[in-house]
Amino acid sequence: MSDTTVNADPAELAKFSELAHRWWDPESEFQPLHQINPLRLEWIHARLPLAGKRVLDVGCGGGILADSMARKGAQVLGIDLATKALKVAQLHALEAQTTGVEYREVSVEALAAEQPGSFDGVTCMEMLEHVPDAASVVRACAALVKPGGWVFFSTINRNPKSFMFAIVGAEYLLRLLPRGTHEYLKFIRPSELAGHCRGAGLALADTRGMEYNPLTRRYWLSGDTSVNYLFATRKS
Repeated sequence: MSDTTVNADPAELAKFSELAHRWWDPESEFQPLHQINPLRLEWIHARLPLAGKRVLDVGCGGGILADSMARKGAQVLGIDLATKALKVAQLHALEAQTTGVEYREVSVEALAAEQPGSFDGVTCMEMLEHVPDAASVVRACAALVKPGGWVFFSTINRNPKSFMFAIVGAEYLLRLLPRGTHEYLKFIRPSELAGHCRGAGLALADTRGMEYNPLTRRYWLSGDTSVNYLFATRKS
């Protein structure tokens, strides 16, 4: 794929590359990812027991989820287009002696053309709201998973509440995330993501919301999908 056809925003890649060295610092800008990772890991593992499975993590960044899935016994490939973040992920795997995980700098669309139907499960977490064409990513994820396999997404709803919580609250008031992390117009309503999934041959099996209490600094999964939410889908 040439640079002109890669489904990525150069500004988004630069933003996350700039912060790459801080991915594995649980007190850094990536603290929320460290805090929600056990929740999303167990949610995935309950539907797709990871031991012995081949799993792809799309938009893996510094490898927080990919590494934890490998530690559950999966054979994990993490892909991203942010070079520095991938180098951090590779270095962490070496330092932590995590086996069963590898990383590649490749777009999900290019990998779908190269290895269709190759994975038992695909995860695409906190990534769709950062790309120009979310539907293209969903189609590629669907192409990469085996029939009957699972594809997991997490992203952010688009409504006034999500603007207040995910941007004003998280980036400006509570400073949980660096300012400019999210663009409101790239947020995706659950109905829109469900449409992308149907169009790609993925059946929605489960939906969960993720909530945060700034006083207790605790995250939990719930039925409230008004801000952060997760989809579990299966390929027919």
